[in-house]
Amino acid sequence: MTSILYTRGSTPLIASQVDPRLHYCLYVPQELPPQAPLVVIQHGTGRTAQKYRTAMREFAEERRVVILAPLFPAGLIDPDDVHNFKFIEYHGIRFDHMLLAIIDEVAARYPVATERFYLHGFSGGGQFTHRFLFLHPSRLAGASIGAPGRITQLDDSLPWWLGTKGFEDRFGQSIDLDAVRQVPVHMVVGSEDLDEFEINNPGESNWMDGCERTGRTRVERLRTLRRNFESRGIDVTFDVVDGVAHSGSAVLPAVQRFFGSLIGR
Repeated sequence: MTSILYTRGSTPLIASQVDPRLHYCLYVPQELPPQAPLVVIQHGTGRTAQKYRTAMREFAEERRVVILAPLFPAGLIDPDDVHNFKFIEYHGIRFDHMLLAIIDEVAARYPVATERFYLHGFSGGGQFTHRFLFLHPSRLAGASIGAPGRITQLDDSLPWWLGTKGFEDRFGQSIDLDAVRQVPVHMVVGSEDLDEFEINNPGESNWMDGCERTGRTRVERLRTLRRNFESRGIDVTFDVVDGVAHSGSAVLPAVQRFFGSLIGR
């Protein structure tokens, strides 16, 4: 009885079968249509997966969608590391593949549409989201990129991760730009997301010289990413949420409006 009880509503954290070091939690409405939409909310450095999942409950019930919040722990391999998933590959772990495997696990238990799903990430999750878009555009029904501290531009003259030079050698595939152009893209940041202490940190493991040229703040860097995308023919819905600093929860209403406009088309 207990196992049945916890398969609906807010689930516990669940260990992934593909790698038990990685976890996820869900919000599953009591009633689901066949092929219910799947919305993935990727956490940032603070790993607040359950917080994001809970904040999306009303949206899930209203839209009859399943919310998946992966949890990729800090301290994998290197106990001091907090950045692993943001750059897709870390010590042989491909976090894009891990997410797709977790989605397969969810699909084995629930009637969700996984061929194309919706992906939002904020801060470190925003880093993951736009890099995932480059690798798997055909899997995305929509991508919402929230306030990334570091961006990867579609520019083969810049080394990874500032740009996409050597992308195919690194990931074993090229970027299908035509497919990326087919994905509805949303970018969102708070107007007061202006602190620099975490994103201007030369010498740290998540720094590359040249990052400073993309802007001093997350607002400036997201505008740089928007310009880069639009110069490549990628349409962007851009939201600056007035009065909001670096808060993933505070920008979720804008994310919900964007995804809501796509679901059920």
